[in-house]
Amino acid sequence: MTQTKMPALFIGHGSPMNAIDESAFSKQWFKLAKKLPVPKAILCISAHWETKGVFISSADKPETIHDFGGFPRALHEVDYKVKGDAKLAQHIADLVSITHVKLDDKRGLDHGSWGVLLPMYPSANIPVLQLSLDRAAPNIFHYKLGEQLSALRDEGVLIICSGNIVHNLRMYKFDDSAGYDWAEKFNEEVKGAIISGEHQRLIDYQNIGPEAALAAPTPEHFLPLLYLLGLKDDDDEVAFFNDEVQTSISMTSVIIGL
Repeated sequence: MTQTKMPALFIGHGSPMNAIDESAFSKQWFKLAKKLPVPKAILCISAHWETKGVFISSADKPETIHDFGGFPRALHEVDYKVKGDAKLAQHIADLVSITHVKLDDKRGLDHGSWGVLLPMYPSANIPVLQLSLDRAAPNIFHYKLGEQLSALRDEGVLIICSGNIVHNLRMYKFDDSAGYDWAEKFNEEVKGAIISGEHQRLIDYQNIGPEAALAAPTPEHFLPLLYLLGLKDDDDEVAFFNDEVQTSISMTSVIIGL
C-alpha cells in the first residue's frame, strides 16, 4: 500500500493556556487534525528546546515538561501520556547528513509541542518525537535541515514546527488585543514572502525591515518557520489559518501540502 505523503505545519502556539482553554486557536487545531491523514508518528520542532548541537528525543515515554510559570494549577497538572519511538529517532538521526543528530532518551515534550498536540490529538495515541534547535547555527542551517527532513513526509510522519512569526513578550499588552502596527506589518511581509516563495528573504528575516528587530528580538520562535520552508516541495499548496496578531504575538499558522 502506498504511503500518503503528509502535509507539514507551522503553528503559532502563543500562550500555553491554549492547551486547555477552548480558544478560537485551539478549536482550529482540533478541526485541522480531523482533516489531516492519520500520521504514523509526529515530529515536533519547538521554539522551546534550544541546545548546543542538534538532539532528538528518544524516550519511550516522554514526560510532559511544564516549562513556564504563573499559570493556573490545571495547566501544571496536564500530563500528555504519549509514547515515543526510539527506532524512528535513530532513523531520523541517520537521515540527516548536515550535522550529527544525537539521541536524548531523557528529554520530554515542552509546551511548544504538547500544548498544540493536546488539542489536536487528545487521545495521545500517536508516537511523538521532538527535535531541538541548535542555538549557535545560522539561519540557513535550519532551512537546510528542514530540507533533509522532508523525506519523512513520504513515510507518514507529520512534522509540526511550533513557534510564532511575531513574538515579543516584553511588549505584550494584556488589556488590548489589537496588534501593533509594526507587528501587523512584519506578519504581512512574512506571509507575502511565503506565498511568493521568497525563501532566501525569509532566511534573512532580520533584514525584512525595521520591524524585524521588534517582531523577532530573539530567533527561537521564528526559526521553526524556516524548517517548514525547507520541507516544502515546489508543488505544495500553501494555506494560512489562525491568521491573527494579538498585540505583539502572531498566531498566524501555515500548512503546506494539504
